[in-house]
Amino acid sequence: MSYLRTFLPWIVFAVLPSGDWQWAALAALVVAVALIAQQVRAGTGFDALIIELGSAVFFAALAVIAFADPHSGVHDYSAALSSGTLAVIAGASLAIRRPFTLGIAKRTTPQEVWNLKPFIRTNVAITAVWTAAFTLTAAVLALVAHAGNAHSTPATLVQIAGFAVPMVFTVRYVAHVQAKAKAAQVTR
Repeated sequence: MSYLRTFLPWIVFAVLPSGDWQWAALAALVVAVALIAQQVRAGTGFDALIIELGSAVFFAALAVIAFADPHSGVHDYSAALSSGTLAVIAGASLAIRRPFTLGIAKRTTPQEVWNLKPFIRTNVAITAVWTAAFTLTAAVLALVAHAGNAHSTPATLVQIAGFAVPMVFTVRYVAHVQAKAKAAQVTR
């Protein structure tokens, strides 16, 4: 559920009609700001809000562009730019050694494991997969947009795959790591 909440602004932007992209960008911005406010009130640290903060900045900029010029060429590349922005945010979180998934994982993990190397390593691996998925998705969406099919079924399917594949990997990899840890405890 944490990942769904984290990416909710991007989902809102993706599902609203592309013809109303300025309103979709504004709605995504409102959702991002509301999520940040709600999470901060709940005591969530900013390290757990990396994607949300990046989302707010991205959608604020996109909304300004969209309202200033609703016919801007940015519209056709907005999906590619969205995935590209997520790739940059995720990649930057790896570069500064604060993988964005670490903050999400801490929401459902006991504090005593937060600083353990396997927990950190697992989140580095998961964030790397998300980064790669976002990067690949951005590249494919840019090609689709360049071909004149920015707001098409293939573009939508690419966007869905760009979230579904790393999500499935995350669930399976976490289950694998947990099973491996349990097996190691049994053999001791």
